[in-house]
Amino acid sequence: MRVFLVAGEPSGDRLGGSLMEGLCSLVPDVEFDGVGGPLMQAQGLNSRFPMSELSVMGLVEVLPKFFHLKRRIAETAQAVLDIKPDVLITIDSPDFSLRVAKIVKAQSNIRTVHYVAPTVWAWRPGRADKMAKVIDHVLALLPFEPAYMERAGMECDFVGHPVATEPVASDQEITNFRTAHELGDAPLLLALPGSRRGEVDRLAPVFGQALTLFLRDHPDMRVVVPTVSHMVDAVREHLKDWPGNPVVVDPRDLPTDQAVAEKRAAFASADLALAASGTVSLELAAQNTPMVIAYKLSWLTQKIAERMVKLKTVTLVNLVSDTHAVPERLLDDCTPELIFEALAEVYSNPKAQQTAMDVTMNRLGRGGEAPGLRAARAVLDRLPARHG
Repeated sequence: MRVFLVAGEPSGDRLGGSLMEGLCSLVPDVEFDGVGGPLMQAQGLNSRFPMSELSVMGLVEVLPKFFHLKRRIAETAQAVLDIKPDVLITIDSPDFSLRVAKIVKAQSNIRTVHYVAPTVWAWRPGRADKMAKVIDHVLALLPFEPAYMERAGMECDFVGHPVATEPVASDQEITNFRTAHELGDAPLLLALPGSRRGEVDRLAPVFGQALTLFLRDHPDMRVVVPTVSHMVDAVREHLKDWPGNPVVVDPRDLPTDQAVAEKRAAFASADLALAASGTVSLELAAQNTPMVIAYKLSWLTQKIAERMVKLKTVTLVNLVSDTHAVPERLLDDCTPELIFEALAEVYSNPKAQQTAMDVTMNRLGRGGEAPGLRAARAVLDRLPARHG
């Protein structure tokens, strides 16, 4: 069996790696091709080009890279057509993924699966209908998503999220992490300004100013900044203006499994986190780390988003638990002063988010079968050959 996969950012690489592991356990002779990051490469993928080229966020931010991305779309689609895999699985990054799928569908009958339902329930509700023209099957992370996808005419399975079944860092791992980074028993604040260059450039200065305010009241607190390989240098540049003698968790020289364990230990070690909006809120919830979510967009992207977004919360922990337990400081509210106030509130009552975090993990599959295996089985069960 041959599978072509495309992931465009670290969260997609995480999902892809788990899915590939599941496929390997069910189909021992499976072969992989496509585009992915270190976790997918650890499962046997030889990425056709660096996944980081696709890590672009925002309607305006894509424009400078438009022609390069267009070439990559054509190149990727042609590779799929040449290889003729049993299935094309695109993972998140819908602006890239669905364009690849459109070209492939126009010239072949190759089955297409998209992993991570686009947030049509949040904005661009017409996207599901357009998506149905090029996607046969959707793998959904959130339990309420299949209804939206099926209504548009696609097959859809809720498969849960891999973060829900990953281990919680042990006390020994936490101790080892603190020792390795000379943190002693100081309280720790985790800062996560994003995994894309645009995010980090927008958020890091605001985060640094907010932390300056917060650390005036908590001078013994240390700041820890986990990051992804392609953003280490950019993050370090911004940290020159940060307080708290920040520690960067650099994954570049570590084997993939050790880098994942190091990040998990960093999350579990923290007393509090300030993070960009995204999948990271689920990773924090998995390690029981209370958080504040903050995010801002470029001016034009924000103006467009304000007209399209239909949600009162964007944080996945809030959405899945149906609460507003995690404070958000978004768009115009993403200011040092308002972030500082939110951090102070959460730090004064760190257990306030625990129920919402527990509910989120349970609803995403904690205690059940690994979502990567569920996703793999869903892909295989719906392949036409499997129906006789």
